[in-house]
Amino acid sequence: MNLYKSVSKMPQKRLVFSMLPLMASALLIAVFIIFNFCVKTPLFYSSNVLNHPSPKQFSLLIGILTRADNYDRRHFLRLIYGIQSAPFAQIDIKFVFCNLTKQEQRVLISLEILRFNDIIILNCFENMNNGKTYTYFSSLPQILSQSYDYVMKADDDVFLQLLPLALSLQPLPRLDLYYGFVIPCQSMNPYVLYMSGMGFILSWDLVEWIARSDIPRNDTFGPEDKLVGRWLNAGQKARNRFSNKPAMYDYPGTNGRCSHELIPDTIAVHRLKRWDQWLAVIRFFNVTKELKSSKLYHGLDF
Repeated sequence: MNLYKSVSKMPQKRLVFSMLPLMASALLIAVFIIFNFCVKTPLFYSSNVLNHPSPKQFSLLIGILTRADNYDRRHFLRLIYGIQSAPFAQIDIKFVFCNLTKQEQRVLISLEILRFNDIIILNCFENMNNGKTYTYFSSLPQILSQSYDYVMKADDDVFLQLLPLALSLQPLPRLDLYYGFVIPCQSMNPYVLYMSGMGFILSWDLVEWIARSDIPRNDTFGPEDKLVGRWLNAGQKARNRFSNKPAMYDYPGTNGRCSHELIPDTIAVHRLKRWDQWLAVIRFFNVTKELKSSKLYHGLDF
């Protein structure tokens, strides 16, 4: 009897052993399915995925009009703007100047482009009041690989706070927009004359209009910021105009009624011609506040 029982159980054991590879395969398949479910199903997203920033709400190109030889100023401004951001906006900064005229420029600026890729060289002769601003705006639709919601023209002696700038643009129209610091200085009416050249913004549809219209094409000689206002008036454009005073202004004591003291709610400070003025602005707005103490350096202000 005992021998019979032992013999009768042998086929069952063999069956179990023969099924082990199938059971193992099924287990591996189950683990694989569960793993993929956990990875791909939102309910199992990690906190990093859940906290992924939302898509940008709008885009802004800031073109800083400067000169090819202003190497030090470009490098300094890269430091100033490289540590700023606005999480809800795509802000790209480019340095803009006309054709190069020296071999030294061709070599050094080629190195800048390789390293930073933040330069636009326009097909024009360097000038202030003979079409550079027109060439800047009219060239963008042809030379850029993407369009932007807004395009800004800024001077290289202006300090911009990118986050307040982006916040001020956030609720504004994306079309037919002209934004800046209206001239004359004492005016609060954005429809009076034109926006100061310290930094004004056009919506992309107006940039495209400048590129194709005969109105600006035939009127490029003279104070260029004033010309932009004249173009828009002649074309009955820029029905949405916004002058952001007192947040945009000239450095204290540099330009009469266009100047006032530094204030916390600043978007732009213009006419920073000297390093002591830049230093005062950097200190006032605590631009280096994110600097952490370290054994690697000492003697810095915190």
